[in-house]
Amino acid sequence: MTKHEVDEGAYLKPGEVDAGTSIIAVRFAGGVVLGADSRTSMGSYIANRVSDKLTPLHDRLYCCRSGSAADTQALADYVRYYLSSHSVELGRLPKVGTAANLFRSLCYNNKDRLLAGIIVAGWDPVKGGQVFSIPIGGAMVEQDFAIGGSGSTYIYGLVDAEYRCVRMGGGSRRRRRLLSVVLVAVSLVCVAAARPNMTKEECQRFVKKALAHAMARDGSSGGVIRTVTITENEVVRDFTCGDDLPFSI
Repeated sequence: MTKHEVDEGAYLKPGEVDAGTSIIAVRFAGGVVLGADSRTSMGSYIANRVSDKLTPLHDRLYCCRSGSAADTQALADYVRYYLSSHSVELGRLPKVGTAANLFRSLCYNNKDRLLAGIIVAGWDPVKGGQVFSIPIGGAMVEQDFAIGGSGSTYIYGLVDAEYRCVRMGGGSRRRRRLLSVVLVAVSLVCVAAARPNMTKEECQRFVKKALAHAMARDGSSGGVIRTVTITENEVVRDFTCGDDLPFSI
């Protein structure tokens, strides 16, 4: 294969199930919230309208999957197995970064054969809540929030505008006006500079709102919204049916 040719393995094979999707993970002060829609498809045919794209990796670790359902499920199974053995050897919870690095290594070393976009998020005793994005190709970026899948293209502006980077406190009118100008600039680089000071409840509402908007516009996203909230003390899963979405067209 020459450098100008495209490897057919980088695309879905005929009949392969595509998790063309909307996924999101957001960090707050005490942990993380992950969310995803539930539609998987084979071309124009919806193979499953209530699939679960939030995959547990360990007690306080989850991942969101987009791309080929077969590829992402195989990757998640491998990482789950490794983390299980790793935590037994350490005698403690594995780090979120360890799981993200495993996905990064697998995706990068097999980038010509896999179609997998992963968001890894969770809580560990070392750094608390963390969110890592591993897009197709095997890069790895730690962020305060990450979105992925085909539906993410419709909500970048919404997420930048809605994710609260800095709380506007008291002070003079001039100071608040200056701060509002700074907020506009900061929103453009919110992924790199944001402070995760949203409450857990605000984060959950934010995730559901973003997913609902993506599902309304993206033909490959739909069904129900599944979320999981991970903190030091608990992992709580939630389900929002299609009739109760915060936004629809």
